Amino acid sequence: MDRLTRQINFLVEIDKLKHIGRQTLLMDGSRNENDAEHSWHLAMAVIILSEESNFQHIDMLQVIKMVLIHDIVEIDAGDTYAYDTRAHHDKQEREQKAARRIFGLLPDDQRDEMMALWEAFEAGTSDEAKLANALDRFMPILHNYRTKGRQWLKHEVTDKMVINRNKNINDGAAGLWEYVLTMIKSAVEEGMLSQDVR
Repeated sequence: MDRLTRQINFLVEIDKLKHIGRQTLLMDGSRNENDAEHSWHLAMAVIILSEESNFQHIDMLQVIKMVLIHDIVEIDAGDTYAYDTRAHHDKQEREQKAARRIFGLLPDDQRDEMMALWEAFEAGTSDEAKLANALDRFMPILHNYRTKGRQWLKHEVTDKMVINRNKNINDGAAGLWEYVLTMIKSAVEEGMLSQDVR
């Protein structure tokens, strides 16, 4: 199979990302978003909010690539809801298998690049991955806040759950984390998010 055919086969395969539903509602509350919409919105967030990064010198193209490919594995692995602890037990294994298959459609050099980017995002240790992860965690919080906490309330999510799940935002964008804490406080006060009093 020639290089162009493999690349086109990959592009055809990732069209399936448009059918992977997420728990996150669109900000107008009209329906759930899909993974492709999330990835696009997240890439825009990287462009617009990169100035919030904790790091002076980052490879912006690498961050954008990370956020555009990070959920491609969900074509096979499915979306795992952030606060569903049971579904997380085999998430890593499911996603690793999916990454090998889907990125394996590409020519070897591009397969290796996509795998390296996906693994870097998952590891979350490089400056670029810290920023990518911070924004990936930020966007659903913004969606939940803008939709009056409908999904938080539906899934009985508490303020402590949101804080514990998302505190690594601080590792990539400390100013953004302060903004998140303000949203969480406001959400509790407005009854959009339950307060964990334990």
